Amino acid sequence: MGQALVKKFMTEGYMVVSTLGPDDPTRIAIKGKNLETAMVDLANEEDARQFVEFAAVKHQNIDAAVLTVGGFAMGKIADTKTADVLKQYKLNFETAYNVARPVFLQMMQQGYGRIFLIGSRPGLDMKNSNGMVAYGLSKSLLFRLAELMNEESKGTNIVTSVVIPSTIDTPQNRKSMPDADFKKWVKPEAIALAIYFHCTEEAASLREPLLKLYGDA
Repeated sequence: MGQALVKKFMTEGYMVVSTLGPDDPTRIAIKGKNLETAMVDLANEEDARQFVEFAAVKHQNIDAAVLTVGGFAMGKIADTKTADVLKQYKLNFETAYNVARPVFLQMMQQGYGRIFLIGSRPGLDMKNSNGMVAYGLSKSLLFRLAELMNEESKGTNIVTSVVIPSTIDTPQNRKSMPDADFKKWVKPEAIALAIYFHCTEEAASLREPLLKLYGDA
């Protein structure tokens, strides 16, 4: 999804600043003068804050932020210990909050901006979290965070959206679920297009969006 987002926003003329984690095997295959990459440990609050503040100073403003870092884990209640919940909390919520908070403060200062948190169907409705307790709990906090940020920014041109994809059609997911019907999965390019649209003037009047990108799932 990250690759599709970078490509879409670069194509539309945005200056894109993309992060890579210290142990992240992913590398951005796209090249261009309007792309910068930075090695940042988003699990470290201070590192994330410094990265956001540096980007804001260098580029004057931050128009949009898409927070894609996260991870998944299976486990029913009987199999899920507090340590498992904490691990998913750190991976799915703390990394998002560490970026969302300084980005939000920057956008409040500049008076506009769009923030996109990546939620999930298990996080939206706990009925869908059966068998993935820690994951569902951690993702559910992103919805509450979006509500809080939208409440604090009410009356401004700052909007926090939650993107809720079903299974994304990626090589990794195809490899892990080879018997699935890939045609029902949502394409990364479709997600990127929806996020981009919510950054345009055509979507300027939308507030508190939940982007349910389920494909045919």
